[in-house]
Amino acid sequence: MTSPPQSFRDSSPAGAPGRRRSRFTYRNLSQLASFSAGCPLRVIAHIDLDAFYAQCEMVRLNVGEDQPLAVQQWEGLIAVNYPARKFGIGRMRNVQEAKKLCPELIAQHVATWKEGDEKWAYHDDAAANIATHKVSLDPYRLESRKILSTIKESLPSDLQKVEKASIDEVFLDLSGQIHSILLQRFTELAHPPPYDDPSEQLPLPSISALDWGADALVDLDEVEAETEDPDWDDVAMLIGSEIVREVRAAVRQKLKYTCSAGIAHNKMLSKLGSGYKKPNQQTVIRNRAIRQFLGDFKITKIRNLGGKLGDQVVDTFQKETVQDLLSVPVEQMKLKLGDDTGLWVYNTIRGIDTSEVNSRTQIKSMLSAKSFRPSINTYEQGVKWLRIFVADIFSRLVEEGVLENKRRPKTINLHHRHGGQTRSRQSPIPQGKILDEETLFDLAKNLLSQIVFEGRVWPCANLSLSVGGFEDGITGNKGIGAFLVRGEEAQALNTASSAATHSLGSGQTSAEKRKANGEGPSIERFFSKRSTPNRTDFAESSDMRAGHDDVDLTSRSPSTDLYQQGPPAGSPVPSVAKKEEEQQMGDSLYACPRCDSQLETHEALQSHQDWHLAKDLQDEEERGTRAFVHGASTAMPSSGGGSRKGGATQSKKAVRSSKISPGQTKLKFG
Repeated sequence: MTSPPQSFRDSSPAGAPGRRRSRFTYRNLSQLASFSAGCPLRVIAHIDLDAFYAQCEMVRLNVGEDQPLAVQQWEGLIAVNYPARKFGIGRMRNVQEAKKLCPELIAQHVATWKEGDEKWAYHDDAAANIATHKVSLDPYRLESRKILSTIKESLPSDLQKVEKASIDEVFLDLSGQIHSILLQRFTELAHPPPYDDPSEQLPLPSISALDWGADALVDLDEVEAETEDPDWDDVAMLIGSEIVREVRAAVRQKLKYTCSAGIAHNKMLSKLGSGYKKPNQQTVIRNRAIRQFLGDFKITKIRNLGGKLGDQVVDTFQKETVQDLLSVPVEQMKLKLGDDTGLWVYNTIRGIDTSEVNSRTQIKSMLSAKSFRPSINTYEQGVKWLRIFVADIFSRLVEEGVLENKRRPKTINLHHRHGGQTRSRQSPIPQGKILDEETLFDLAKNLLSQIVFEGRVWPCANLSLSVGGFEDGITGNKGIGAFLVRGEEAQALNTASSAATHSLGSGQTSAEKRKANGEGPSIERFFSKRSTPNRTDFAESSDMRAGHDDVDLTSRSPSTDLYQQGPPAGSPVPSVAKKEEEQQMGDSLYACPRCDSQLETHEALQSHQDWHLAKDLQDEEERGTRAFVHGASTAMPSSGGGSRKGGATQSKKAVRSSKISPGQTKLKFG
């Protein structure tokens, strides 16, 4: 048995006479190995790069760590390093104000796509040419991928659970790795439970004190005492802090980036912890210190409590801090806020969060957009910007593995804004061959031509191009899914079919028209999926926003960007994805081609159109089954405005006149 590290100091051996037992059971230890969100021993870390965009430019330019530097976007600042912050420079300053405060400040403009170019670059004159340049975040995306790769390489491949939360944030569920280390360091844990009963309590750790090293340790509650022997949750938290320290050191050594971290029992607390001590530090929030840690926070500084819901909580209970709100019983919160929202608020202020670390980091959509100031006025100008959008998107597609046919999009969408009205066109992307940049460019030009053909499209205030419906590339034999048309592609084909119907002669029968419109019976209806209009997806919207260039993409602070498992559906607070989508997309709305509804996101438009498709299928089902429905109480009125009774009579006649095929029997309904 290897001797324990210096972080542990020996005490009386486990199981010694008169020694009390742990609060945790053998079942809890087993849950730790399975990354269970309900395990009281689990450890979650949040790693946050310090002033990430600024650090990227410091590393690229090879400037000293004490050199004040800010990242410029047009005339504003979107990132400020810590040496510059000492001069009072923040993201609310413009470049001229910042340089007055610190003449030695390096103000580095972000990379841009220049109109007519096919590759982003760093341009010295970008700030003065907003009309012909578009911001590119590719340099930061590339560095983010390197950092994520380094983090994963620092963890055991079979015991890691990593979630990329944003371009500069990563969550780690360290539970599985900690379980393995616990069994190595404390062999008594490897023994089976007494009487083979997993509900038996564990022996206390064979240590009396823990050495937290350079960690920023949140003070315990007043009722707790540091002299009390630690339990297994404290030991697990210490091991987690050791792992995170090694991960941060690897990022620092290999890539020269510093990052801060929070180590706690769940995602919410670990994210709060990463912003507690910055830069280049890590904070540990032990279970016994949660109440002490959260107590001083203002209610409205907790994420999802910073808007109308937070104001409602403060106004309803006349309390401003978490500590004050703790005295409100859960029954009163449910009474005042509703059952679901009341329970969510009650748990949130107590640091309860059971959300899991989601290791699925694949994006589903990509968007590149530009708001024109001044507006553009010709088709040729639009095509030049489409070339930039396509190059921007395709560079990200290459990173996703499109050249190896690992992942590829199924649809391409163009949105055009003129005079307060947004027009949208979409098209399926041809499958069966390797996707290249020219194919995307030709599709984009075709979509723009369709919009221009309608007339009254200039001047144009905004253009955005997106691809969606990502799926894994198919190699070798095809499954049945390869032969079915679904989602956006199905909707695009359905729209094209409807357009073709209008060109048919007036002598067509109603049955022929239904068939032309895709309303007749078809195999696709047996594979329809239920969807909810206006559904948003956080990971999806995050990458879509990354191509939009008229927004400060780093506007977040420890006080306002606190991770929370969102409030329940139906609560008065919008989802995190919707809030950020509104901030990033601004006034760019997407119009539904069928009902002219204005949707705020591409994903909302896709879901809305899927709803139309599902509604069409449901109507078709109802038309097919209405004749067989028995009972006057459920009969529908006839199309000619007949009464319920008349409808029921028609239904009964239909049942009597229907013939039974050999081998079939009548089914009784009602």
